[in-house]
Amino acid sequence: MLISTRGRYALRILVDMAEHSFDKYTKLKDIAQRQEISEKYLESIVKTLVKNNIVVGLRGKGGGYRLVKEPDKINIGEVLTAMEETLAPVACLEDGAAPCARAASCRTLKFWRGLDDVIKRYTHSFTIADLMQKSEACYDYII
Repeated sequence: MLISTRGRYALRILVDMAEHSFDKYTKLKDIAQRQEISEKYLESIVKTLVKNNIVVGLRGKGGGYRLVKEPDKINIGEVLTAMEETLAPVACLEDGAAPCARAASCRTLKFWRGLDDVIKRYTHSFTIADLMQKSEACYDYII
């Protein structure tokens, strides 16, 4: 599993919104400047976040985007799933996948199910509020 820039940037956008004005509308231009990400690319990411009811947009004067829920109610696993469509490590474990004809004799299926469970539990154990926490180690890591 490899998280794309869309998934990583989505988390950065949400943390930025939460830190700067989670209850007010923020212009993409401002987020783009702070995060050093192309405004055009942010538009495509935010479109997916709106579609998945994570942020809401408002056109016109005073418009922009804001979080739909408070940062501690926005689950990282849900955000990444919205952006990546799946976090499953193998295709046969994706939601809606057709049953695998080899499942009964697959010697690796137990491993893949375990990994899938670990990924889901781990990503769903964090919220945007958790990512807002600053620590010494956090300054050496870039999402």
